[in-house]
Amino acid sequence: MKAINLSNHTAGARHGSEVARGGVSERWTIEAVEALLALPLPELVFRAQTVHREHFDPCEVQLSTLLSIKTGGCPEDCGYCPQSVHYSTGVKAERLLDVEEVLAAARRARDAGATRFCMGAAWREPRDRDIAKVAPMIAGIRELGLETCLTAGMLEAHQASELKAAGLHYYNHNLDTSPDFYGEIITTRTYQHRLDTLERVRDAGLKVCCGGIIGMGETVSQRAGLLAQLANLDPYPESVPINQLVRVQSTALADAPPLDAFEFVRMIAAARITMPKARVRLSAGRSELGDAAQALCFVAGANSIFYGDKLLTTGNPAFAEDQALLARLGMRIASVESVVPDRG
Repeated sequence: MKAINLSNHTAGARHGSEVARGGVSERWTIEAVEALLALPLPELVFRAQTVHREHFDPCEVQLSTLLSIKTGGCPEDCGYCPQSVHYSTGVKAERLLDVEEVLAAARRARDAGATRFCMGAAWREPRDRDIAKVAPMIAGIRELGLETCLTAGMLEAHQASELKAAGLHYYNHNLDTSPDFYGEIITTRTYQHRLDTLERVRDAGLKVCCGGIIGMGETVSQRAGLLAQLANLDPYPESVPINQLVRVQSTALADAPPLDAFEFVRMIAAARITMPKARVRLSAGRSELGDAAQALCFVAGANSIFYGDKLLTTGNPAFAEDQALLARLGMRIASVESVVPDRG
C-alpha cells in the first residue's frame, strides 16, 4: 500500500465513492475534498446528513471505551503525544496491565453501555511476547460480548494474523495527517510505515480503525489530503476516528493555535460524505467542543463516540455527561446486538 498521488485521480461522486474489497470505483482528489470543506456549512451538513441517512439510523450512536493497557515510555516523537519519551509531560512508563485488570475495566464499560472496548499500548512496535500477552485480553473481552480493538504501533504480518486468531475485530493505526504535513509532526517513522501496517492488518482479515488529528497547524488543503488518503484506502476504514488536538504542556504542539469548532464539524461532514458506510467517531478533544458543537457533529454524520472519563492519558467527558447530552438530543445508544452480530 503506497501513499497515493491524489491530484492525478478523478473526483468522487457527490455523495462519496462506494468502495468494495475488489477495487475502488472512484478516487477522491484533494481538490474534490477541499471543495467539500469550502461549502457553506448548511449545504455541507445537508449533504452529509443525506448520505448518513442512506446507511445509518441518524438518531443512533455507538459507544466505545478506550483503556491504556501500557502507558508511557514510547520512543516515537509524535509532536502531540504526552506518552513520548521526547517530552517531559509527567507521564511515567508503566508495565502492561494484567489480564484481569483489563477485563474488569471491560465489564465496567459494557455495563455503562459501551459496545466496543479499545486497548492502547504505547509501543513503537510490539514484540511477539507482547502479542502473546495481549491475546488473552482480546479473547476475554470478546467473551463479554464486546467488539475488540487494539492500537499498539506497527505490526508484522504474522503478528496481525495472531491478533486475528485471538479474536480481535479492529486494529487502530491512524494516519494522523496528510503525507505532505506528516514530517512536521513525526520523524521517527514514515507515512509508508503506517500504510504498510494497515495493509498487513487488512491481509490478516481484520477491520481497520484509522483516522487523524486536526488542529496541529495544518492547512485546509492538508486536512483534505488526510481525508482523501483515508477515503482512497481499498477499502476505506470501517471506523474513522476524528480527533481534535489536545494541547499538552511540554509537547511539541503545546502552543498550537486553538481550532474553530466549525472546522471540526466540517471534517466530520466531509468524512461522512467520502466514507459513507464508516463509523465516524468523535474522539480526542470532545471536551473542548462543547455540547452544541457535538450536537452539530451528530447532525453532520458522526455516529460513534469514545465514552469514559479518559482517553489513554487525556481527559474526556464523563459517562454521566455523555448520557445527559444524548438524552437531551433524543439520541439512542446502539445495542450490542446491532453492533456486534458475531459477538461471543
